[in-house]
Amino acid sequence: MAQTYDLTQGKVSKLIIRFFFPMFFTNMLQQVYTIADTAIVGKGIGDNALAAVGNMSSLSFLIVGFSLGLANGFSVMTAQSYGAQDYAKMRKSIASSIVLSVIMSVLLTVFSMVYLRQILELMQTSEIIMEDSLKYGYIIFGGLVTAIAYNLCACILRALGDSKTPLKAIIISTILNIILNSVFIFGFKSGVQGAAAATIISQVVSAIVCFQKLRKIEIIQLSKEDFKAEFSVYSGLLKNGIPMALMNSITAVGCMVVQYFVNGLGVAYTSAYSACSKYINLCIQPACTSGFVMSSFAGQNFGAKKYSRIKEGLKVCLTIAFVSYVLLGSLMVFLPRTLAKTMLNGEQPIELAMEFLPICGMMIFLVDFLFVFRSGVQGMGYPFIPMCSGVVEMVMRISVIVMFISRFGFRATAYAEIVAWLGALLLNMTAFIVILRKKLKEEENEENYNDISDARYLCKNTSA
Repeated sequence: MAQTYDLTQGKVSKLIIRFFFPMFFTNMLQQVYTIADTAIVGKGIGDNALAAVGNMSSLSFLIVGFSLGLANGFSVMTAQSYGAQDYAKMRKSIASSIVLSVIMSVLLTVFSMVYLRQILELMQTSEIIMEDSLKYGYIIFGGLVTAIAYNLCACILRALGDSKTPLKAIIISTILNIILNSVFIFGFKSGVQGAAAATIISQVVSAIVCFQKLRKIEIIQLSKEDFKAEFSVYSGLLKNGIPMALMNSITAVGCMVVQYFVNGLGVAYTSAYSACSKYINLCIQPACTSGFVMSSFAGQNFGAKKYSRIKEGLKVCLTIAFVSYVLLGSLMVFLPRTLAKTMLNGEQPIELAMEFLPICGMMIFLVDFLFVFRSGVQGMGYPFIPMCSGVVEMVMRISVIVMFISRFGFRATAYAEIVAWLGALLLNMTAFIVILRKKLKEEENEENYNDISDARYLCKNTSA
């Protein structure tokens, strides 16, 4: 029988650290193969090809981010059911998540394939990189089901406290992706299509690894009965999944608007923005991981009604996020040229990246803390607030870029990120504090009631 991990028992810091590191290495490896992919494309094909692949990032975030939000939202019910030891409901939630994911895979694939060119045109994609963007995009979105399958399986495993299997899957797929990228691009000269194909093949392998582990977990062996439609389960999954999916997509829309303005400045700016975005994604991974940990930890303990443990978990996860800021933010501040030259060839894109990286590096703690608070709110089962924060991010990001890009040029993109992070952080932090204080008060009142009941029982027995 494969093992699951109960996060409602034991020392909080030890549990979180043990859960954190496998997940952290998983996320870092994902970013490493993304950066390796970018570097191989940039060095092997050129800056225009890099711009084409980078141009797809915000659109990919819109589509894939939507599916990831769904998977994360669905896993909240799984984590809470597991924490409450309601295994029948947990199996129902997993079976229903599979059904909904299949439906969403079909809809998202059809949408992205049909409207890809129109969306790229709306993003003001240069004709120089349009053909490569389309070639790359059709392959990535044609294989969207592989990304959805991996995300769903990995989210279920994390909800059950298993962060090691997704790590194993990503180690295998990262090595495979880098090998295939090099073979396709340098060996077969297959251009951006080779980079896209390598990504899809690697995702298939990672999904298979996670699925094989799920098959071995005895308490989630599904039957036909589990797949029978039950309104309360579907509505509960969608209640958590849709807001989290919309949050990602709304944020992605803001990024696409920024991409629109960047594309209007020229291909050199698109290349620089692509490289900078990759580095931001890399440097936020420890905090992003602590957010995923916080979501699973809060979900299980919320289901078990152990609210004081959620407060302890918050402190540990914020500490991880702060250490991440000090170490990785410093790289962006003090080594911008080194980072830029790793991915970019032309002097203009390198100079542009050197403007962006130090500005965001100094303020990246905002998004680091945002991940922890937002994931905590999601894990406790309040997905509407993170969705609203996605709207705040979008509005602030668009407002700053529209008002200041003509004045500050490329630096306005960095300012837009910082303002968006700040707005979303304030909303999620306030919500987390309010919700947790209310639950801690309920926990305290229940403990006081139990103490009084026990005292009365003792007095009654003593009198007798």
